[in-house]
Amino acid sequence: MKDYFQVSTTELEKPYEFNSTSEAPSFLCLRICCCCGALRPRFKRLVDNIFPEDPKDGLVKGDMEKLTFYAVSAPEKLDRIGTYLADKLTRDVVRHRTGNVLIAMEALDQLLMACHSQSIKPFVESFLHMVAKLLESGEPELQMLGTNSFVKFANIEEDTPSYHRRYDFFVSRFSSMCHSCYDDPEVQREIRVAGIRGIQGVVRKTVNDELQATIWEPQHMDKIVPSLLFNMQKLEDVDSRIGPPSSPDGDKEENPAVLAENCFRELLGRATYGNMSNAVRPVFEHLDHHHLWDPNEFAVHCFKVIMYSIQAQYSHHVIQETLAHLDVRKKDSPRVRAGIIQVLLEAVAIAAKGSIGPTVLEVFNTLLKHLRLSVEFEAGERRGSMGSVNVSTSTKDNDERIVQNAIIQTIGFFGSNLPDYQRSEIMMFIMGKVPVFGTTTHTLDTSQLGDLGTRRIQIMLLRSLLMVTSGYKAKTIVTALPAPFLDPILSPSLMEDYELRQLVLEIMHNLTDRHDNRAKLRGIRIIPDVADLKIKREKISKQDASFMKKNGQQLYRHIYLGCKEDDNVQKNFELLYTSLALITIELANEEVVIDLIRVAIALQDNAIINEDNLPMFHRCAMMALVAAYLNFLSQMIAVPAFCQHVSKVIEIRTMEAPYFLPEHIFRDKCMLPKSLEKHEKNLYFLTNKIAESLGGSGYNVEKLTVPYVPQVTDEDRLSRRKSIVDTVSIQVDILPGSNPIDNMVSTTTEEITFEALKKAIDTNGMEEQEKEKRRLVIEKFQKAPFEEIAAQCETKANFLHDRLAQILELTIRPPPSPSGTLTITSGHAQYQSVPVYEMKFPDLCVY
Repeated sequence: MKDYFQVSTTELEKPYEFNSTSEAPSFLCLRICCCCGALRPRFKRLVDNIFPEDPKDGLVKGDMEKLTFYAVSAPEKLDRIGTYLADKLTRDVVRHRTGNVLIAMEALDQLLMACHSQSIKPFVESFLHMVAKLLESGEPELQMLGTNSFVKFANIEEDTPSYHRRYDFFVSRFSSMCHSCYDDPEVQREIRVAGIRGIQGVVRKTVNDELQATIWEPQHMDKIVPSLLFNMQKLEDVDSRIGPPSSPDGDKEENPAVLAENCFRELLGRATYGNMSNAVRPVFEHLDHHHLWDPNEFAVHCFKVIMYSIQAQYSHHVIQETLAHLDVRKKDSPRVRAGIIQVLLEAVAIAAKGSIGPTVLEVFNTLLKHLRLSVEFEAGERRGSMGSVNVSTSTKDNDERIVQNAIIQTIGFFGSNLPDYQRSEIMMFIMGKVPVFGTTTHTLDTSQLGDLGTRRIQIMLLRSLLMVTSGYKAKTIVTALPAPFLDPILSPSLMEDYELRQLVLEIMHNLTDRHDNRAKLRGIRIIPDVADLKIKREKISKQDASFMKKNGQQLYRHIYLGCKEDDNVQKNFELLYTSLALITIELANEEVVIDLIRVAIALQDNAIINEDNLPMFHRCAMMALVAAYLNFLSQMIAVPAFCQHVSKVIEIRTMEAPYFLPEHIFRDKCMLPKSLEKHEKNLYFLTNKIAESLGGSGYNVEKLTVPYVPQVTDEDRLSRRKSIVDTVSIQVDILPGSNPIDNMVSTTTEEITFEALKKAIDTNGMEEQEKEKRRLVIEKFQKAPFEEIAAQCETKANFLHDRLAQILELTIRPPPSPSGTLTITSGHAQYQSVPVYEMKFPDLCVY
């Protein structure tokens, strides 16, 4: 301690005189005062010298250079220098000496930038302690000063990482600065910018070290991500009011929203697979908490940023997280679910360009599950509002339709970008979900939907399948329509709903049109010159020819039966015409051409005879369909005689029966005939004329004389339409033109007269009839295709099998057993055994 002595006024005024006795105390005091500064450590003196007498003068540069040189020369002193500076800064902050605080932080920054050694670690602790003190202060200027210093420190690459160092305080403090609500808007913006830059510094300082993963812990991500999204959201709010910002590049660095988005991109770009969940999960929580799924513009923007920022191989992880969140929010309002699904759609559209991941079926399964839930909700709301008019219910139904359309679009985007082998699996997967009335082969639970809900889910699933098959180009038709897929996809074409049949036909068009000709065939019409369409086609391959030989009858059958449906509209006939034209272009050889002509003639005959009691419009539409297709086919195969016959019939129809042409029948006001029986034969396409024209060009026309008979399968009994067996049973008999049921009716009602008995006794007539029948049978088996013969035999075999099963079910009973049969009397179970010698065995079993 220094001792001070009070000197009187008289002694101060008299001249100085040296006296060894009296001057000794004052000299001793002066010597102690002068030596005290010399005894202080050198680093303290150097630190004190950098502070000027007036803080406004700023840092003393000469003394700062001495301090820097000393610190570099003696790095072991950095620890003490930092501690001493920290103590001075703490006192100055408390005493609000802002000038000295600025000088101290400037000195710390220069020392930090100049010193790179092992000894910098203890100095960093003092530095971070001082930055924390500044951030804790309530003055915005000091907070921004501390942030700037921390950002400079974050840009320094240390030789070795410090795993004991944690940044929990800085994460919390910078996050709170991002939410600043300071009164002055300009100061508020500066504080938020400082907070975002601080978070960016923390990210850069920590994510580079693989062993230092503390920043990715949930407690940190739950603060960082919402802070960045909060400032990004402010940009969306501004853009929605005044349009996109048009500021220069220099202002973007000071824009909190732009800076936050850049920081968010940088954070996601550094995320690995193990950290992806912690980085994405807070995004969902923020969007839920602030109700940003409806409307979802900001949510879509966020996930676009996420998908473009993360590494491509992690895209499927974000999709899985979105699907999991959709499962969590499955009971929310339709608009919220629709918002999540639309976000998923954007994510899928971006991810499909890169890696989608191995869980493709899981993605589709989840989407189809939510599609079913949406249909269930819609059906439940409709049942709940039955009998009452409720505006809110109709609004909810429309919202559910939005959800369903969003799911279908997502499935379509996802499926259309898959490779061919995966797309085939998805097609099979979706088709397995389509419920068909009367079967249990589908894997989708429709027990709570009812008929209307089941129809709705059928339409939704087929629309999804239509999206997946869009743009699918298979080299061979066998690849596009494998056997396990062909049967299920054709089953809905026999249903009563015309919309379902339209979807099935459009799906078949996607799979069979391999040269993009469908757009050229749009609309059913008489084409004057097919060459003007510039149809693209190739020679049919062996694989395609084999496919048509094996499955052609199945395709013809569904087209034939589809034309006979009484609820068909114009679009159905247009799609059926396109189906016939695409088969002609893609799959037709000479044999297929003959089969297609037989199908067309059979449709014409059906319209004339009208066995199905179709309305006059449908009969005329079938005639118009046949005319348009035969006109197209004749020009495609380029047989002059055939083209001449078709053109002549069309010309006569134009003059005498325009309602047999598509240009007239599908107009709004078209005069329909009362009957078709009075029309002359020159209005129809005649089989003998076609056979003559094609026979002269080398075609095998023997099959043309055999009427086309559709093959009968189990699908007719599974579909909810009138039984096909009843309508074609007349043609199924081995003898053409004879119906056993009609013969039975005619024989029972025939009047018994003398002439009838005389004819019955006459054996010559019977022999001639038998010969004629044998001749017809032989001709049938010689000329009819194998598929038709097999279909006829199969029909009889099925009929006999069903009868036999009924007989056996009525006659066979379980035989008596020596062990006895169980009977219950008075509530007690008793066994009554039968002796063996009293049992009656069949004669064939006794020997």
